[in-house]
Amino acid sequence: MRDTLYGDLSVIGMKGCEQFVSQVDYYLKEWRNHGEERTFLVSAECPRFGTGEAKGMIHESLRGHDVYIIADVFNYGVTYKMYGQTVPMSPDDHYADLKRIIAAIEGKARRVSVIMPMLYEGRQHKRSSRESLDCAIMLQELVDMGVSNILTFDAHDPRVQNAIPLSGFDDVRPAYQMIKALVRNVPDIVLDKENLMIISPDEGAMGRCMYYSSVLGIDIGMFYKRRNYAVVVNGKNPVEAHEYLGRDLTGKDVIIVDDMIASGDSLLDVALQLKEKGVKRIFNFATFGLFTEGLEKFDKAYKEGVIDKIFTTNLIYRTPELLSKEWYCEVNMCKYVSYIIDTLNHDHSISGLLNPVQRIHNIVEKHKSGQGGQIRMEL
Repeated sequence: MRDTLYGDLSVIGMKGCEQFVSQVDYYLKEWRNHGEERTFLVSAECPRFGTGEAKGMIHESLRGHDVYIIADVFNYGVTYKMYGQTVPMSPDDHYADLKRIIAAIEGKARRVSVIMPMLYEGRQHKRSSRESLDCAIMLQELVDMGVSNILTFDAHDPRVQNAIPLSGFDDVRPAYQMIKALVRNVPDIVLDKENLMIISPDEGAMGRCMYYSSVLGIDIGMFYKRRNYAVVVNGKNPVEAHEYLGRDLTGKDVIIVDDMIASGDSLLDVALQLKEKGVKRIFNFATFGLFTEGLEKFDKAYKEGVIDKIFTTNLIYRTPELLSKEWYCEVNMCKYVSYIIDTLNHDHSISGLLNPVQRIHNIVEKHKSGQGGQIRMEL
């Protein structure tokens, strides 16, 4: 029955997630007819000493509760004081605080689930020399601490879940939310193979692009990165060139799909080549917008007509400057995360939520029939 709960629901937002979890709490209260005075959010914190050391503290009992901890380990907008200096929190700091909060629960909760939108050390998922396997170690540590389920979004390589084969691991992709945001922000977009094409910026993104290509019924093209493996710059082998493989692009709109934007150099190089091949408009879907080297190069590309819109989710920290950009479109994932939490708390399968094909088809049909303006805030 729908009203049978796995346990009393509690949601903990780690530092930097306050705004996100506040919206999640709003939806959960609305669906369960809770008044404004009641909340599913748990009061928790990680105060720090002057040396930078910290401890996790929870200010209420969670005995027997079904606990969901939301952690954005890439939120560099959060700072703390260490020896009088203001220090931005690194992914290591956020991950350590997450473990502190799990430890503060003391094993009293009935179930603990961690929602970590962008996996800590997710790009260090495989070993190619004498090096650490940080992401796998992280997953094993969380499971050893009593975490039952780990939910992430658009994992760089979901095969990292092989490190915890007997535990829950769900990799969620925001395809439906991306397409919904596209038709809302670009109402004249034509979703057919004559006018639109999906582009993979490299071979690693082909799986994501093939999904979009299949559900939208449009063609796909790809670039492959020719790297210089004799040189290492900033921890990676530099890309010497992007080579295109695919059909003619003249006069088409294209969507470049990837899991993240880091420096943005590869994206902008691919976009420039696409423009040279006669592409009309360029849109980019990236679950995580890191923009590690600032926004100036994107401003320049937008001004020169190289890019038109960039869509990223609100699953990780976005600077106020980014939110103000004309070329930027935010994809809100709060309601979707609320549905996932609500469904799991009722001990139901989330398979339907993870497979949005029918919802994508519905929104495409609405858009094609001229009802794009009527598309509401669904999942």
